[in-house]
Amino acid sequence: MKRISTFVIIIYALACIGIPQADAQGLKGKTPNKDRIRPYSENPRYWQYNGKPILLLGGSKDDNLFQIPDMKEHLDSLEIIGANYIRNVMSSREDFGFEVQPFKKLAKDKYDLNQWNNEYWDRFQEMLQLTAERDIIVQIEIWAFHDLNLTTYPYSPWKPANNINYDTLNTTLSNQSVNFGRHKHEFFFTVPKLNNDTLVLKYQNLFVDKILTYTLEYDHILYCITNEIHPQYSPEWGWYWANYIRGISNKKGKAANITEMFWETDLTRDQHKASLDYPDIYNYFEISQNSANSGEKNWTYTRYIRKYLSRNPRPVNSVKIYGSDTGPFWAGKSKDGIEKFWRNILGGCAGSRFHRPHGGIGFSELAQNSIKAVRKLETLIKLWEVSPDNKLLTERDENEAYIAAKPGEKYIIYFTEGGMVGLNLIDYQEKFCLRWIDINTGDWLKGQTYLEGGQIVNISTPSQNPSIAMILKMNLFTIDE
Repeated sequence: MKRISTFVIIIYALACIGIPQADAQGLKGKTPNKDRIRPYSENPRYWQYNGKPILLLGGSKDDNLFQIPDMKEHLDSLEIIGANYIRNVMSSREDFGFEVQPFKKLAKDKYDLNQWNNEYWDRFQEMLQLTAERDIIVQIEIWAFHDLNLTTYPYSPWKPANNINYDTLNTTLSNQSVNFGRHKHEFFFTVPKLNNDTLVLKYQNLFVDKILTYTLEYDHILYCITNEIHPQYSPEWGWYWANYIRGISNKKGKAANITEMFWETDLTRDQHKASLDYPDIYNYFEISQNSANSGEKNWTYTRYIRKYLSRNPRPVNSVKIYGSDTGPFWAGKSKDGIEKFWRNILGGCAGSRFHRPHGGIGFSELAQNSIKAVRKLETLIKLWEVSPDNKLLTERDENEAYIAAKPGEKYIIYFTEGGMVGLNLIDYQEKFCLRWIDINTGDWLKGQTYLEGGQIVNISTPSQNPSIAMILKMNLFTIDE
């Protein structure tokens, strides 16, 4: 066994304690690199990067783009339309036959967890470099639950029978495949506060160490510990890895932004409290599972999270937005996916990305047009300058329209389809200007309307398509089409 460094022992000991002592940015007494992505200094519900506030938008055709053969071309396409946010699962599920594993494969299909597969890591490095060049933020998921499920565990390097480094006699792992949604997988119990399986944990640590040797050289990285970890799994798993990553990043003087993605779709349940109540562990919140909910319920949960975090605001990301005409029935249709995306935008989410097919609409034309529409909207109104408040609307039907505003100055109203609502301008005598964007096409609609304040003004959509109304006080109105 290799000698464990003093630093690793210290980090290991800190992780055993539980809650980390460092602040959420993890750099007491130090100034984080101003260019790194971090919560926006003037509104910590959003991100800033290169010293400027940004809104993260994405939609891609896969979840681990470093494994696809046309990665560069796909990233070019994202950049062209204004997408700046991807999900990157450190996954090797062999969905399409071109994925590779991180470890070296020996004879007889055995892996050596002490040796790396350079092709895997070269692909990862290339993705990090290409995204950095394009100012595309990468949200990395360290552990992919689905890589260890019924159909994937049989060929996983982590399965004892598939490597030369441990077996079922000297670890807690089994060779049996389990449905992790119904049964516990011991891989996610190795940490000191749980099974304390030091042998498997040694190789898990080495894997995370390897990831960090690449990612800590860049400024555009966010970390998510696990994909969809289920309620029967202890939060100690994620807390350990957040401790571990932040400890290493702190030593290098780098601020790490870390979250966990819990499976529970009811955001009021206790599982999410393991993130919401621990800002020193998770300094942004991952709300993706809310996209399993549609309609007004989807909006209500987003508002609940915003209110819950009001005492200690932090960014809320949704790196997966479900809903596709070709997807599973529970995720809703493509129309639902678009609605969820726009509810995120007006509800105050700092990052929103359409999930890959078939769970979401990925990088489809509809997804691209919604992203283009947001970028046009931003030329008039920045999302970090407004707040959601449906009380400003009258005559609103359920799921008809949603609003974010800075009352008296600027308003964004999202209509899920054609409709009409009243906008309360009673307290403001100024004149306002109204412009429209068609969400289906992502285009400005020609012409503008002038509104008189001091009253409730009816806002009627110009068509039956989903659309965005932007209303600004006249002296704030400028536009460059």
